[in-house]
Amino acid sequence: MNSINMFIELIGGLGLFLFGMKLMGDGLENAAGEKLKNILEKVTSNKYMGVIIGAIVTAVIQSSSATTVMVVSFVNAGLMTLMQAAGVIMGANIGTTITAQLVSFNLDKVAPLFIGVGSISLLIVKKKKTRDIASIALGFGILFLGMSIMSGSMKPLAESESFAQILTVIGENRFLGILAGLVMTAIVQSSSATTGILIALAITGTIHMNIALPVIFGCNIGTCVTALLASAGGNKIAKKAALIHLFFNLMGVIIFIPFMTPLVSLIEKLNPSDVARQVANAHTIFNLTVTIVLLPLSKYLVILANKILPGENILETEGAMYLDKKLLETPVVASGQVFKETIRMGNVAKENIKLSMNAFLEEDEESIKKVYKQEKIINNLEREITDYLVLLSNYELPDKDSKLLSITFHVINDIERIGDHAKNIVELAAEKINNNVNIGIEAKDELISMYEKTIESLTLALDCYEKNDSNIVKNIKIIEAKIDKYEKTLRENNIRRLNEKKCSASSSTIFLDLISNLERIGDHSMNIAETVV
Repeated sequence: MNSINMFIELIGGLGLFLFGMKLMGDGLENAAGEKLKNILEKVTSNKYMGVIIGAIVTAVIQSSSATTVMVVSFVNAGLMTLMQAAGVIMGANIGTTITAQLVSFNLDKVAPLFIGVGSISLLIVKKKKTRDIASIALGFGILFLGMSIMSGSMKPLAESESFAQILTVIGENRFLGILAGLVMTAIVQSSSATTGILIALAITGTIHMNIALPVIFGCNIGTCVTALLASAGGNKIAKKAALIHLFFNLMGVIIFIPFMTPLVSLIEKLNPSDVARQVANAHTIFNLTVTIVLLPLSKYLVILANKILPGENILETEGAMYLDKKLLETPVVASGQVFKETIRMGNVAKENIKLSMNAFLEEDEESIKKVYKQEKIINNLEREITDYLVLLSNYELPDKDSKLLSITFHVINDIERIGDHAKNIVELAAEKINNNVNIGIEAKDELISMYEKTIESLTLALDCYEKNDSNIVKNIKIIEAKIDKYEKTLRENNIRRLNEKKCSASSSTIFLDLISNLERIGDHSMNIAETVV
C-alpha cells in the first residue's frame, strides 16, 4: 500500500510542478507581451544573437520544448532560416536550465505564501497586468509545492533495497541512465520535469551525481521528441529544424560521455554538500559547454540535416504560411502570427487588383490565370485565419492583442471582398478580350487615373492596419472622396461619349461595371482603416 501511496503522491507532485511551471510561464509571457514578440522579431542571421534570444524566450515561457516547437513553426512559415533556428535551439537548451536552477533552491517554506498572495490577488484584482503578476506568483508557489510533495513521496525510496539496486545498475552502466532520462522526458514531454524529479530525489539523499549525470544527458535527448512530433505535420524545412535539435543534443551527449568522471568531480567541488544544487549545476554546465563547442559548427549541423533530408526548402503558399496550431500554447506569439498572415492576405489581394487591371488594360491572359489562382489563396486564407482566430479567442491575451484580434475579424472580411472585386474586374477583362470590345483612349486614361487612386487608398489602409496608425485615416478619407468624385464624373463622361457615339453600348457597360468595382474597393479600404481606429 505504501508503494501505491508513494506513486499517487509522486504523480500529484509532478502534476502540480508542471502546472505551476505552465502557470508561471503564461504569466511571464503575458506580462512580457509585446516585448516577447519584439524579441522573436529580432532573430537575425547572427547566430550568437539567436542563442541569446532562445535563452531569453525559454526563460520566459519556462519550456525549451515550447521554444523549439515555436522555432519549427517559424521555419515552417519561412520566418526563420535553418541557420537562425540552430542558434535559437541552442539558446533554448540554456534557457531551460534556469528552471532547474530555480527549483534546486529549497523554497518549500515560502511556497504557501506565494500561493496565498497569488490566488487572493487573482480573485480580487481586475487589472490585467496585476493578474499576470499574480499568476507568476501563484505558479511559483504551486511549482515549489509540487517539488515538496515529490521529494516527500520519494523519502521511502531512500530505505528501499530494490531501488538501491536499480540505482547501482544505473551507476555502473551509464548508457542505462541515459536511456532512463530519455524515456522519462519523452513521456512527460519536459526536460524540466525530469530534472525536477532528479532534484526531488537529491533532496531526499537517495541519489548522487554519478547516477544523476547520465539521466540529465538522457533528458536532453528526450526533449527532442516534442520537436520531432511537432515537425511531423510540417514541410521538409521544418523537419530539418527538428533534426538539427536532435543532432545538437545527441552530439553534446557523445562529446561529454568520455568526460563524465572529471565533470562529476568538478560539480561536487562546486557544491560539496548539496546534491540538488549539483544536479542543477550539471544541467547548466552541460548545456552551456555544448553550445560553446557546437555553435561555431552549426553550419555543419545544417549541412547534415540537408544531407539526410535532401531537396529544396520550398514553402507551401496555397494556404496560411504563418499559422500553426502548436503556437496557440504561446498566445502572444500566435496573435503576432495572425497579424502577419492578415498582412500577407492584404498584399495578395492588392497584387490581384494590379493583375486584374493589367489583364483589362493590356489584355494579358496570363494575368487572368494568376488572378484566379490567387483568388483561391485569398479564400483559403480567410477561412484559415477565421478558424485560427476562433481558437485563439479561447486563450487569455493582453488587452492590446485582444483588440487587434477583434479588429482582424472585420479586416479579413473586407480584404476577401476586395479579392472578389479583383475577380469581377478579371471577368470584365475576359469579356472585353472575348468580344473584342474596344475601350477608347479617353476612357482608358480615366480608368488609369481612378485605379491609381484606388491602389493608393488600399495601400494606405493596409499600412494603417500594419502600423496601427490612426493618422493615416485622414489621408484615406481625402482619397476616398476623390474616388467617389471620380466615379460620378466618369459616369457623366461615359454618358456624354455614348450620346456622341464615341463608344459602343457594350464598352459603356464594361466601363461602368469597372468603375463601380474600383469605387467599392475604395469603400472596403476605408472600412479597414476605420476598423483600426
